[in-house]
Amino acid sequence: MNHKRFISFFLLVAAVAGMVACNSGGDTKTTDASNANNAGSNAATNAPNPKGIGPHQNVQLTHPLDETMVTAGKNVYEVKCASCHKTTDEKLVGPGWKGVTDRRTPEWIMNFVTNVEEMIEKDPEAQKMLEECLVRMPNQNLSEADARATLEFMRKNDGKN
Repeated sequence: MNHKRFISFFLLVAAVAGMVACNSGGDTKTTDASNANNAGSNAATNAPNPKGIGPHQNVQLTHPLDETMVTAGKNVYEVKCASCHKTTDEKLVGPGWKGVTDRRTPEWIMNFVTNVEEMIEKDPEAQKMLEECLVRMPNQNLSEADARATLEFMRKNDGKN
């Protein structure tokens, strides 16, 4: 990998992880019922959508975890994420991933890692994390399958089963 490509890759990984895991605030998850009740009020009050901005509005989680996806997600993490993010709460270039699935909905995570530019531009929570982390998450161009596998790896990392 040439030097410029490595730097671009490194910055992309740092920005994605920073945006996903940098939130130090409270839990932003809500129930499906409250999401439905708040759908109209989000636009009127400019409140953040807990599902983020993008095509992922109903992510189907596996119970128990899909170990094949966990393994694939770990591989994605090692290639595209580990240079900037640890799986602990320790910050490297970007924040650690520990607890990210407790702070963010699966839909928000999927929308962020697959739609990073629009999320940073329009999502208030993504913008707040950018202000806190000072690192713009680069677009890793993850496939839907890679993004979903990474989410499954994040869930495993957070002790979900």
